[in-house]
Amino acid sequence: MKKITIACGNGGVENNDLIEKVFYKHFQNDILQKNEDSAVIHDGSLVFSTDSFTVSPIFFEGGDIGKLSICGTCNDIAMMGAAPMYVSCAVIIEEGFDMKELDIIVSSMKKELDINGAKVVCGDTKVVPKGAADKIFINTSAVGSVLKSGISSNKISKDDIVLINRDIGCHGATIFTAREGMNMGGDLQSDCASLWPQVQALIDGGINITAMRDATRGGVAASLNEWAKQSKVGIVVDESSIPIKDEVKGVCELLGFEATNLANEGTFILAIKAKDEQKAIKILKRFEKNRYATKIANITQEHIGKVVIESSYGTKRYLDMPSGELLPRIC
Repeated sequence: MKKITIACGNGGVENNDLIEKVFYKHFQNDILQKNEDSAVIHDGSLVFSTDSFTVSPIFFEGGDIGKLSICGTCNDIAMMGAAPMYVSCAVIIEEGFDMKELDIIVSSMKKELDINGAKVVCGDTKVVPKGAADKIFINTSAVGSVLKSGISSNKISKDDIVLINRDIGCHGATIFTAREGMNMGGDLQSDCASLWPQVQALIDGGINITAMRDATRGGVAASLNEWAKQSKVGIVVDESSIPIKDEVKGVCELLGFEATNLANEGTFILAIKAKDEQKAIKILKRFEKNRYATKIANITQEHIGKVVIESSYGTKRYLDMPSGELLPRIC
């Protein structure tokens, strides 16, 4: 690869290839190589993460770029069993951007900060000439305090099962239909949401959590493949158990997408001990959007590093890491 392509930001094969061959090559260290949603630092008491947001359109059903910028970064903190605390906010704004829209975006950020119990403590603002950026880009970083230590995507074993908190693909489908001016009917909207309250409930409920990951770019397929490789296990997914809304199925059937590859912004997978399955599902279902919380996969010592998906007819196929650019600027 001699030039950066749009697929290098897809959260899949090309994205991982870019990170490994360029950034890991120069930045490699024992913290980074763990490849978690957030870096565990300060003797395991804190976690730290950063993310940038370029979503288009900046306003969409279920959220906007401001809401997304806090949910995305704070969710990465939450996935490590940590309470979000301190957030930085850096914005790049195109000349001529509407001040009223900026105020709406920042107000959305504040609402999500309140949900997470976090606050912005530093930031930066840049304004660039018209045409040098597309409206507004946001970067947020966050520090969180670890409440449950030992959560890691490198520790998954055959004693674990995989749950999901809700139906998949809503964010990706919402952004695509908004861009194309498509009306799928129903109540399709992004799943964009802060996940810390759900994680806190699981921790308070004594759930034995091995790993968690919010299934953003690359969707559930990318997250499961990353887990299989990092923990050197096989994962067998029951295809019929994956919850998908009819509106998302309609988008996928119309355009040839796989729902498991679509981005999510309020959907996460968690590996827990099998004995805690019903208790964890009961806790997740306390939350309004989680009525479809369920088990979707088992862990095996067969086909190490691979994800196999089994249909209701008993047929099996590999669920591969996504490749190519399905939907650029999804987050």
